[in-house]
Amino acid sequence: MGVGINLQPNAVRELFDLGLEAELDKIGIRTRQLGFYTKLGKTIWEEPRGLEAGYAWPQYSVHRGALQMMLYQALIARAGADCITLGARAVGFEQTATGAALLLADGTRKSGRLIVAADGIHSALRQQMYSEEGAPIWNGRILWRATTQGRPWKGEAVMVMIGHDSLRMVAYPISRPGPDGTATLNWIAEKSFDPEAPWKKEDWNRAADINDFIAEFEDWRFDWIDVPGLIRGAETVYEYPMVDRDPLPQWRFGAVSLMGDAAHPTYPVGSNGASQAILDARILGARFLAQGVTEAALDAYEDEVRPLATAICKTNRAGKGPDGVLQQVEDLCGGDFVTIEDVIPHADLAAHAARYKSIAGFSIEALNASPATIPATIPAGERLRD
Repeated sequence: MGVGINLQPNAVRELFDLGLEAELDKIGIRTRQLGFYTKLGKTIWEEPRGLEAGYAWPQYSVHRGALQMMLYQALIARAGADCITLGARAVGFEQTATGAALLLADGTRKSGRLIVAADGIHSALRQQMYSEEGAPIWNGRILWRATTQGRPWKGEAVMVMIGHDSLRMVAYPISRPGPDGTATLNWIAEKSFDPEAPWKKEDWNRAADINDFIAEFEDWRFDWIDVPGLIRGAETVYEYPMVDRDPLPQWRFGAVSLMGDAAHPTYPVGSNGASQAILDARILGARFLAQGVTEAALDAYEDEVRPLATAICKTNRAGKGPDGVLQQVEDLCGGDFVTIEDVIPHADLAAHAARYKSIAGFSIEALNASPATIPATIPAGERLRD
């Protein structure tokens, strides 16, 4: 659920290295531009993305479910249908003499040398490691997410962010236009509330009433996008609290470690969630190839990934993500100006965008020059045999 996600070039590189370029092109579109706009529809900053920005790999906007099914089909084609067990819910783990055992809700135990928990922001295995942590932390913002069939704006593959910290709209197409010129447009409306307000913060995936928020966006009709029309065009809208968790000091306990949102859930800022999970998996795979299926490999993976994930979480919390320019402009001029240069110099906007790419691990020059996470040809002696 949640519908649309973006895959940054550093994650797309890993999927291309797995031979999945054609599959990605079938299910998603190559994002060409990202733009930030005030509540009055005025342009703050527009930048090319993916190949247009100079990366060696594109950025993709894609339907989350389509991506999951593509990965599932690729896995069973390469590893066999029996490599996945459906209907199994993890509730905990036990350390054993030879590794660890995964405990499932139906009472069964699955033993192995290692367990890597990828069970999301509500991870049962993380909760066992940190029993006093409690529920995810709500920052006072609510997200309403949906898709609408409509005509893309500013080209066929442009992502836009409009508004400021208290009220914003994020929108981007996740399909190519059909014969009638319409595409599937993913959108997220966001509004801030008092974090102490009695909101159903943990009632996930709840169908929402657009009358709860659409009035805030009624004036957001510009010559290039009709925001209230976009909202009204959705068949079903879902409501989510914006939550994360505090960064952890340690992921591995014995033969058990964490990855993805179980390890480092962060606000959906900068399109990093899915991308980081893909990088987790590939870096972990590289460490397994180098050090075997061992706790030492888990440590090497954590040493590489945890500092980066922690920095992203803290940056997103501090409002220093790429969309931080929205609130800067709101604070300086209420979103109204003749030219953005009168408010923030172009060089400062460019530096802000480049800074976040560096923090998140996908600066253009560094990524293009970096070696493959897992070489295309692995010496036979380094292959995992079991």
